[in-house]
Order: sequence, then C-alpha cells, then structure tokens
Amino acid sequence: MKIIIQTPDFKAQPELTDFVNEKVEKLALFSDRIIESRVLLKIDKSDNKENKISEIRVVIPGNDLFASKQAKSFEEATAKAVDALKKQIEDWKRN
Repeated sequence: MKIIIQTPDFKAQPELTDFVNEKVEKLALFSDRIIESRVLLKIDKSDNKENKISEIRVVIPGNDLFASKQAKSFEEATAKAVDALKKQIEDWKRN
C-alpha cells in the first residue's frame, strides 16, 4: 500500500510522518485490497486548542473510504481517524 502525506500549512517533522506512516500502514492488515492511503494534515485557523485536523482517504477499487478527525495534536487526530477507518473497512468487508 502506498501512503501519501500532505501538509500544506507547515513542514512536518520526520517523527510526525513516521508516526502517521506507522498508524496508516496498520490498515493494510484489515484488507489487502487497499491501493493507497492519502493523508492530509492541516491546521484549523480557529482559537480552539483542538485545531489539528487529520483527513485520511483510503483508496479501494470501487470504493473510497474517508475519515476526518480533529484533536489537540496531529498524532491524536490521526489515531482517531485510523480507528474510524478500521470500522469502515470492517463494515465494507461485510457487505
């Protein structure tokens, strides 16, 4: 599975991209039909402390899955989005 990480608002540290890669790679354990995952990390321009957004699109033939989560850190937002996608993949496999 190919993983594409985009950070339009900032330059991501290697530790962050490594964390995102590690989390998103685990989705491949749930389905071998995943072609790629596209991760968009962005900062919400609000006064809210939970202003880090992680959007993940998982490309599966005939069906893309998507999750977007917001939290205080990119790591937390990414972990929440990956958990949501695990549930979506399990539902998709049942149908």
